[in-house]
Amino acid sequence: MSLYTDKVMDHFENPRNVGVIEDADGIGEVGNPLCGDIMKMYIKVEDDRIKDVKFKTFGCGSAIATSSMATELIKGKSLDEALELTNKAVVEALDGLPARKIHCSVLAEDAIKAAMVDYYNKSGRPMPESLVGFEPHED
Repeated sequence: MSLYTDKVMDHFENPRNVGVIEDADGIGEVGNPLCGDIMKMYIKVEDDRIKDVKFKTFGCGSAIATSSMATELIKGKSLDEALELTNKAVVEALDGLPARKIHCSVLAEDAIKAAMVDYYNKSGRPMPESLVGFEPHED
């Protein structure tokens, strides 16, 4: 019996949206020094939508699965919709994670937010209120 759901295993074994967007509009990198997981998210924005999103994750299976699921949940969404993504939504979409792996879903949410902060800083557009002063979570 596995600690992980079928969806977690599927996203770990067949991760979606892996890679780099060379001309990304926003790049966010976050890490967890305690477990060693590092996530880097790349977003391409067109007409206020996330046209493309890719990730590179160095970490455990849960970190890879949450990165993959998070990219699936925001791809094609408006910037405002992508901003609403929570780590709880990522966990629910994966049908759950072991309690000790929930921090991976927080990293995925933070990586997306960090990429969006980078996008707003680069584009010169006003930062949405929810991103002002954004700092990745510390464990």
